[in-house]
Amino acid sequence: MRDVAVLGVGQTKFGELWDRSFREIGIEAGLQALVDAKLSSGDLGGLFLGNMASGSLIDQEHIAPLILDYAGLAGRHLPSVRVEGGGASGALAFHQGYLAVASGLYDYVVVGGAEKLTDVPDATAAQITSSAADHEWEVVFGATLPALWAIMARRHMHLYGTTREQLAAVAVQAHAMAAKNPNAHYRNRLTLEQVLDAGPVAEPLGLFDCAPLSDGAAAVVLGPLETAREHTDTPIKIAASQVACDTLALQHREDLTSLPSTAIAGQRAFARARRAPADVQVAELHDAYTVSALLALEDLGFVEKGASGPAFASGRFGPGGSPTVNPSGGLKAQGQPFGAVGVAQVAELVRQLRGEAKERQVAGATLGLAQNVGGTGATSVVTLLERVN
Repeated sequence: MRDVAVLGVGQTKFGELWDRSFREIGIEAGLQALVDAKLSSGDLGGLFLGNMASGSLIDQEHIAPLILDYAGLAGRHLPSVRVEGGGASGALAFHQGYLAVASGLYDYVVVGGAEKLTDVPDATAAQITSSAADHEWEVVFGATLPALWAIMARRHMHLYGTTREQLAAVAVQAHAMAAKNPNAHYRNRLTLEQVLDAGPVAEPLGLFDCAPLSDGAAAVVLGPLETAREHTDTPIKIAASQVACDTLALQHREDLTSLPSTAIAGQRAFARARRAPADVQVAELHDAYTVSALLALEDLGFVEKGASGPAFASGRFGPGGSPTVNPSGGLKAQGQPFGAVGVAQVAELVRQLRGEAKERQVAGATLGLAQNVGGTGATSVVTLLERVN
């Protein structure tokens, strides 16, 4: 397999984009990425699009050819593939694009991710997104994604003494980071007291412990590393892209305080890249719920089991931290358009590794990690990106 680089990135604003269609935001992100990569549509070999639930949300299936069509590329007859994996749909599409270029099948591909979650009532969107859990054994009995993650949070608190204040620290940091991100859904800062006093969603998780349902799109262009300097002054190599899966339902897990899919994908990624957690300067973690960020830190080896709460509350993973976590604001504050999240994580890391993140720049970052999760951990994708000097 040949080495692959990220040549260009693009992203729309995340938020309540009621005045914009799915096809509009998808095309905008893709065109931004092509311009950034100094490529034209004639150079492309294919499109991979991450999306969870367009059929239920906007009554439109078969969306990958739709994007090609409205981008004026139908006459090129390019292969265009939708990839679905719950909240990990975007990262799975990225993985497929990476494999396509690494294998030599295509030289250049666009990987996109898009979702329109605010075109339906919140209750409907929550019901649709909860289909990423086990419908027969969890959802049909009233368990939503917030409720399932709340069970995991409560167990972590019981076993390791994690506190509500430590969970809340994740939200406070996310909003502080997002305040510097012009694409973020929420750019308002929060205090610890505001998070703790917010209304309950699923105890112990309150309103501000949960990421919003958002609209948005992101895209990247991938190509061979050997020709990357023709398109960018700062090639970003995909050092590893690994996928691992686990049981869909929590009841089949041995431990409710760990995501084995994340742990295994992380181990495989570090082994592939011949790196270790200590080498990572910046990480975009799947913080759909405050507890999910804490579990990720432990599963990826950044802290010992049970130590993530105190470590996060101490500021260890804030600006200048090792690593700095979610400078974009993460899902919690940048937003959570399910299909776009994994691609947006990669786009943020590329900006960081290029030194183009402006106010939220992590100084001297050369290695970044992204972790994207589907459901309650049935799927995890871990990606390592490395700046090439």
